[in-house]
Amino acid sequence: MAKKIVVSGVGCCLVDRLYNVSFGTESFKPYLSRESGDGGLTPGQLVFREEFETFSDKKFQTFQKDLHLERAPDKMNIGGPSIVSMIHASQLSDNESCEYKLYGCRGDDKDGAFIMSLLDHTPLNAENYKVSDAETPSTVVLSDPDYDHGQGERIFVNSISAAWDYAPEELNDDFYESDVVVFGGTALVPIIHDHMTAILKRAKSNKCITVVNTVYDFRNEKADPQSKWPLGSSDESYKYIDLLMMDLEEANRLSGKTNPVEAMQFFRDKGTGAVIVTSGAMNIRLFSNGGLFKELDPSELPISQAVSEELKKGHEGDTTGCGDNFAGGVIASLVSQIQKGSSSADLIEACSWGIVSGGTSCFYMGGMYQEKEPGEKLKNIEPYYLKYKQQIKD
Repeated sequence: MAKKIVVSGVGCCLVDRLYNVSFGTESFKPYLSRESGDGGLTPGQLVFREEFETFSDKKFQTFQKDLHLERAPDKMNIGGPSIVSMIHASQLSDNESCEYKLYGCRGDDKDGAFIMSLLDHTPLNAENYKVSDAETPSTVVLSDPDYDHGQGERIFVNSISAAWDYAPEELNDDFYESDVVVFGGTALVPIIHDHMTAILKRAKSNKCITVVNTVYDFRNEKADPQSKWPLGSSDESYKYIDLLMMDLEEANRLSGKTNPVEAMQFFRDKGTGAVIVTSGAMNIRLFSNGGLFKELDPSELPISQAVSEELKKGHEGDTTGCGDNFAGGVIASLVSQIQKGSSSADLIEACSWGIVSGGTSCFYMGGMYQEKEPGEKLKNIEPYYLKYKQQIKD
């Protein structure tokens, strides 16, 4: 029997409280950002709760009252680029031949108990998801499904809480002995993020495959809106990354460039193995320098027509977790290709699973899909994958 593949993920894990709102109302407009990093709200971006309270000169509860958000959230769910992508990947994978392990921390509180109650019904191994004395990280997600001509967008108000204290020392030897290590949204786990260069270097020295999917870095945006965001102590981090996934805003800010072509070239020049850049409902961009994935010149792939047509019929969902599920779909495909003995994986194949994973997450509210039985999510997504393969073939 082939060796079991172990995938270990660390990064942002939290509780999402989702509210459907309209960004265009007169009551909402005073809270919108006026310049980058000022603590105001910006569609598609994240702000820390403390900074938002300073910007608005109001306690968050007052803001909620002004927008009639004292009610229970429209949806409460697990959120965060690490935990959501890992759950999704585990739901798509053959868990007889692979194991997904979550690293991170939560509080000993109701939010922490809520996360664990949902994790118990997933294939994800949470033995290394530790309990902290601080509160469980959380985010209020303001979702406007009509924004951008009906494409939808979200605003995130984040409380880092326990994640402030999670440090590299929490990553044990087992983490570095994994076949694949995934770093999801580490900008919301600050000490891990600041030590990414050393962590990635150690992982590569242990022959781990390294995957990074990013999140909006409000901390560094506020510190210096004119400079590019750091990832670890230096740009040396990028040469230790086999696969880097970002949205367009994150790609531009991490590279310090102002357009996707220059941003992609920056990561190529820094030695990143492969890069995927998403852009909402627009084409994704990708390349591979060879190595983990077969060499691929800078290319573009469209979104799924079948998903778009289904969304036009109307759904109760939103765009929360699209990028996280995209990353999870890519990771699951990579693991599947490794399981099948591929010496060099196919990045287009991996992106195909990512595209339909991200798209179909708009069919429900929140990032995590709660399966009624194992294999349910794969069964729901696979028809869209088959249609997408035919779409790009044609």
